[in-house]
Amino acid sequence: MKKVDERDIIFSRMNIIQGSPIYDEYYLQRPELKLQDDILRSLPHMGTKEGKIYNRLDSPIVDASFHFLNDMKDLSDGIRNPVKVEVDPELITKKIKGLAKYYNAKLIGVAQMKEDHYYSHRGRRSELYGEKVDATHQYGIVFAVEMEQEMIFKAPLLPEEVAVTKGYIDAAIIGMVLSYYIRELGYSARNHMDGNYLMVAPLVAQDAGLGEIGRNGLLSTKKYGPRIRLGVVTTDLPLVADEKIDFGLKELCSICKNCAKTCPAKAIHSGESSDVDGQKVWKINPENCYKRWRQLGTDCGICLASCPLSTTVSEGLIDQMKESGQAREEILKQFHANHQFRGYNKNKISWLE
Repeated sequence: MKKVDERDIIFSRMNIIQGSPIYDEYYLQRPELKLQDDILRSLPHMGTKEGKIYNRLDSPIVDASFHFLNDMKDLSDGIRNPVKVEVDPELITKKIKGLAKYYNAKLIGVAQMKEDHYYSHRGRRSELYGEKVDATHQYGIVFAVEMEQEMIFKAPLLPEEVAVTKGYIDAAIIGMVLSYYIRELGYSARNHMDGNYLMVAPLVAQDAGLGEIGRNGLLSTKKYGPRIRLGVVTTDLPLVADEKIDFGLKELCSICKNCAKTCPAKAIHSGESSDVDGQKVWKINPENCYKRWRQLGTDCGICLASCPLSTTVSEGLIDQMKESGQAREEILKQFHANHQFRGYNKNKISWLE
């Protein structure tokens, strides 16, 4: 699989200042993106009063969360203890997983890192823009934190975005604890967190056995569906890698299509998956998705609320989902009976609304 260049992702492109040397250089190389990107830049910024759901007391919660994440990002890497502790890979893997769960990770796995997990070049941070990513860590410790269903089911209103930013903070803190601990043992470790990833986290999580990437382009898990945020710590600490899983998500996505039907931006395709380097994937339109974000003033999240796996599904049905069409139909039937095409929480969030 070809490496992803972080400069090409929508968030990196929206960070480019119009008229700057980076702007001129980037659109000289990618002229086909210039017009649509300039249109997106002209829309109201996220969290500003021009957004459709702006609230003068509650909207700053999101900005505060991202400012906090930005302030901690430079702690992602650090000096390791010069005295290395010899470890047994099985024992330290078990201990790392236990520590992550103690700090409220709901799922955790270990992936053998691959070249194509990493970005080719950096693009989100202006001071490191265009820097080649030369990452050599052998293992990726991947963990998922849950985003509360009652908050996600308020999408596209502000509580959904508050839950998302909390997820990024929870994942960042778990990653900090693990990376600091590993460096204290004398090994190299880097925390990859919001705005400061060196790799495509869902790809690493998929290889670590946390779940599969579905129609909406997000990693979905057996227990929480796509209602998760991911964090990754890469390291040279000797660990035991986990295996990928295939629990039938692609089979469910093929017949479900709720996210495509409910996406207000029409960014999720309802057709068949495409073959990319031997893997079946669904492509989304990130420009359409992001445009809707800017119009709303939040990150929407309707695709999260429309996934049947975002609700509680019995383990029995999940275990049968890969092989049984009847199990897949029953999952959809139960979801539609309770939520039609998307979950929506009509109750007020007492402290937020």
